[in-house]
Order: sequence, then structure tokens, then C-alpha cells
Amino acid sequence: MSFSTEVKEELSKKNNLSNKNLVKAELYGYLSTNNVSKDSGELKFATENEYNINRFSKLLNNLNIMGYDINIVGNNFNIIISKKEVDKIKELYQNFELPEAESEQKAFVRGCFLGSGSINNPQNKYHIEIILKDLNIANDVIKILKEYNIIFKVLEQNNHNKKKVSIYSKDGEEISKFLAFIEASSCVLKFEEIRVYRDMRNNVNRVVNCETANLAKTVDAAVKQINAIKKLQETGKFNELPDNLKELAKLRVENPEASLTELGQMLKEPIGKSGVNYRLKSIMKFAFTNG
Repeated sequence: MSFSTEVKEELSKKNNLSNKNLVKAELYGYLSTNNVSKDSGELKFATENEYNINRFSKLLNNLNIMGYDINIVGNNFNIIISKKEVDKIKELYQNFELPEAESEQKAFVRGCFLGSGSINNPQNKYHIEIILKDLNIANDVIKILKEYNIIFKVLEQNNHNKKKVSIYSKDGEEISKFLAFIEASSCVLKFEEIRVYRDMRNNVNRVVNCETANLAKTVDAAVKQINAIKKLQETGKFNELPDNLKELAKLRVENPEASLTELGQMLKEPIGKSGVNYRLKSIMKFAFTNG
């Protein structure tokens, strides 16, 4: 089962149908999406989600809209509402305005998501999208979400001379807040669990990459130092080095994998990392000016 299906299944089982205002707001959300179409005076809602078609029919029944048929074509569940019932719906929403009460706003946005929303598996990537009927509705939903500090963007596309308007987010934090807003509580917990795991994994990868890069630099520097010292030995210039540099040079050749701090501790008179670094640079300079 996809994560998108899990969210819709949870939402479809919400037991809040006794409140007519919430039912009316949620149904309006469905009707505001591109999955509801009109043909010869009839309304048709199509979905691949069985839970979703059941939820839609319950909303209709609750508002005493009984004249509809449900059929299955391929993978799609279709609910077709008769002309007579469409007139009842028009009358029902004749003076309807976007809700201002928080519970009704949640119901409306929830209906929009159920109608044509999709959300990717958060293990792969963060992406949620709802395809709506037109730009005005998209802006209405964006406005509601913004009231609750949930930031989505509007996307307009032309597909085969047909305009597609959707709202979307690719931000894990915003998606999590959205799921909480439409009251998909169980899916919020699952989403957050996956998000925490992903963030931890990404942080570990960044640390490993950083350490690998630092190790590569350390190895490269050590190789150059050892080659310079061997060059001095081969040309007979090694004995011209001061004793403190000779001691360090021998330790570097004998301990190619040692860090600067470790080399400093191996000296007869231990010194710190910066002191070792200074002496190695002196050896390198001597090698390339006298080698």
C-alpha cells in the first residue's frame, strides 16, 4: 500500500459525519478538485481508492443526496450523480462561502486532498500535490493553509491545451504540518519517524564524507612529505637538516599513517600539532630549495 493510500484510508475512516457543517465543507473540497467532472448535466467523481469512493458516497448520503450510481472501470471507481441530484447540490452551495471556523477549514482542505491529492513515499522524497479546478480555488486553499503557517506553492501547467492548476510542497516540515492539519494523526507519526531517520542518515553521510575528504588531504600531505624527505636522503642533503628536523623526518618516514598530533608525541621532547606542522613545512621548503 502506498503512503498516499494510507493517508486517504485514515482520513476516510474519520468519524465526524454527524456534523452537517463539516460534511458540507468536506464535500465542497472534493467538488473543488479536478477529479470531479461534469458531463450532460451529471457529475462524476473518479478515484482508484476504494476507501475514497466510500467516503464520498457517505458525504452525499449524509446530505440526503441519494441519486447516484457507482461503477468500476479498469482500476477506477466512478460515482455518477444524476442531474436531479446535481440541482440539489447547486442549491446546497448556492450561497456557500469558504468556511472561517477552523474545524470547517480543516474539513474543506481534507476534502481537497481526498479528492485529488497525492503524496510520495517519504522514504524516497518529500512531495505532496493537490490538483484543483482553477487558480481561484488554489489561491483559496493556499490562503487557508497560510493562516496556520503551512506554506504551499501554486503550479500552473498546460497539458495538451488543458490548463492544470495544483498546489504542492517539497518540504518535509510543511508536509508534516499539512498532514496534522487535515487530522491524519497516525500518518503524521509515521511520516515523522521516517523523516527523523532520513535526517539522521543524511547527517551521518555528511560527517563520513567530510571525514573522508579530510583523510584524503592528510594522506596526500603525508605522501608529499615522505617523498620530499626521501629526495633529501637520495641527494645527500638530509644530513644538512637541523637535528630537530632530522628526528621528525625519520619519524614521518617510519610512521606514514600517523597524524601530526601523534608524530608530536613521538618526539624526544614532545610538541603540539602546530609545532609539527611548522617543522614539516620547514623540511618541505628545504627539500625544494636545496634538493
